[in-house]
Amino acid sequence: MNFQSRPVVTESKAHPWPTAPKGASARNVDPIILQIVEGTLNSIEAEIEYAIERTARSPMIREAHDYRVGLFDKYSRKLTGRSYSAMPQAVIRDYPPETMRPGDVFLMNDTYLTEGCIGHLPDLCSTVPVFHDGEVVAYIQAFGHHDDIGGRVPGSMPGSAQSVFEEGLAVPPIRVYSEGKRNEEAFKIIRRNTRLPEILSADLDSEIQACIMGARRMEELFQRFGTATVEACFQAIIEKCRNTFRDELMPKIADGEYVWHDYVEREIEGEIKLHKIALKMIKSPDKIVLDFTGTDPQSDGPLNWPADYADGVFLIKWIAPILRNLSDTPERAAEINVNEGVCELFEVMFPPKGTLITPVWPAPTNARSFVLLRCLSLLAGVVAQAVDGRMPADQETIRYTGFYGTDLEGRPFLSREVLGGGSGGRYYADGNDAIHIVPDSRNQPAEFTETKFPLIVEKLALRTDSGGAGKRRGGLGYEKHYRPLVDCHTIVTADRVLLGCYGVNGGKAGKPFVVTIDPAGADERRLGGLVDGAAVRAGEIVRVETTGGGGWGDPLEREVDLVVRDVLQGKISTQAAREDYGVVLAGTSSASGVSADANATAALRDRMRKARSAPLPVIDRGPGAAA
Repeated sequence: MNFQSRPVVTESKAHPWPTAPKGASARNVDPIILQIVEGTLNSIEAEIEYAIERTARSPMIREAHDYRVGLFDKYSRKLTGRSYSAMPQAVIRDYPPETMRPGDVFLMNDTYLTEGCIGHLPDLCSTVPVFHDGEVVAYIQAFGHHDDIGGRVPGSMPGSAQSVFEEGLAVPPIRVYSEGKRNEEAFKIIRRNTRLPEILSADLDSEIQACIMGARRMEELFQRFGTATVEACFQAIIEKCRNTFRDELMPKIADGEYVWHDYVEREIEGEIKLHKIALKMIKSPDKIVLDFTGTDPQSDGPLNWPADYADGVFLIKWIAPILRNLSDTPERAAEINVNEGVCELFEVMFPPKGTLITPVWPAPTNARSFVLLRCLSLLAGVVAQAVDGRMPADQETIRYTGFYGTDLEGRPFLSREVLGGGSGGRYYADGNDAIHIVPDSRNQPAEFTETKFPLIVEKLALRTDSGGAGKRRGGLGYEKHYRPLVDCHTIVTADRVLLGCYGVNGGKAGKPFVVTIDPAGADERRLGGLVDGAAVRAGEIVRVETTGGGGWGDPLEREVDLVVRDVLQGKISTQAAREDYGVVLAGTSSASGVSADANATAALRDRMRKARSAPLPVIDRGPGAAA
């Protein structure tokens, strides 16, 4: 049966939720009260996240920190900018505020029925309405990437999936607590559809109770200052974000039209298939239009992301933070939070249904992070053209690796980990090494892995030479070696296996992602980016090497002492120092004796410059582009 051609009759109508009055503005807000309200919101968000960290059970949430919290006003507008989060629109669409009661809690994860805010099924999201004087005045949400929600493979992210039905249990918005009474029947269904029922149940309890606690904190804010005052502060917080982007950042982008495209990758039987995402940015003095026309048709694999809901506000809030790099200083960039206010400055034009970012149900979506991150790269790429390259080079800082099987005691196990990579070089600094796109997240500690699973972490290090060469070098990715103690299977969900992270303003692309089983052994074999369960024998090494960030600026302009320092620290090899940076090293073979030969370096750099046949490109995709 051709599901793709069937009409989706369950899609929501436009804006079936309360929206803020047009022209609303904050007037006569006491600046002291505003500061208290804004600080309280940030504290509530942080307190909820800390509570989840302390009480959740799954490694993905407790150890890797792959979870987020969001605070919203009664119009579904995001108030806090500390982290990204989901959105409550879908809950309000199906359960209007007048039908909600104190003690209600809602749960959802359906990628097509959550108004574009949930990308894949492992991200179960809890929503708690906040009441004051008998009316809904705000919403608290938390979602976490849960280790397993059913589906065809452990971990619920099959790389060969061709429909959402293979990816696990899809939960449209449902009421799981009614006036404080728990719906045990709903939880019974959820527990039955996961391979890790105890862990999933504990995680949901953790997130729900943390949100309930946050709702109490938010209600106390309304009790202290009253509804009118708090809502005026909410409006002022949103306007502050809008005005910062409009008045401080957008004027630095030259008006005009700019185009760029990038790719997500899917490896099929050893052959990599590229899926294009196209973007045209139309910049005017008071608005940025993002037109994704020209994006490739939806994939028959799990690369799709349904972003074309709720006017694309989730997409806007996801990618708009890249503009903070236009701030006068890095310190100023760190001060700018992104909330719903930025959505007033963007308009998104989506292609018709049936593309990578407008897929038709039931197209699979579990690897949607590829598209999500490419959209971030696309905006950075078009803006770089409009600001003479004064934007960071590219990064790709999320991929999932793991193992599953039966441990030494005969019990099933599932170990999953999110590994980051290097960020792109910037005009003022090198990229950061081994960062994670999820705020505050991290790799899984070796001690935890070795205690809980039949795995040994043989090596955890920075990947030498992985950052793209540049005046400001790209950050380095991870190199992590695992040795399973039992025969098992490894799983991989990753992008950038052919095309590295692009360099900017003359910088070179970083090295792509690769997983190798038994490296340098008799049975060495390289894995692709989407692997459902490659067999690994007990004792074999599985080497995971993550992406380096792109470089920024001409590598031959990098200060010689910084190149020598990188060699001494093992971040680049002596070969890269010579071939990429034109630095000739002298001294003993020991690292402590390395120094630069000034005359030979100057001569080599001069020859390398003269050998160039064309100016360095604004954006360099690396050798994978030619392949």
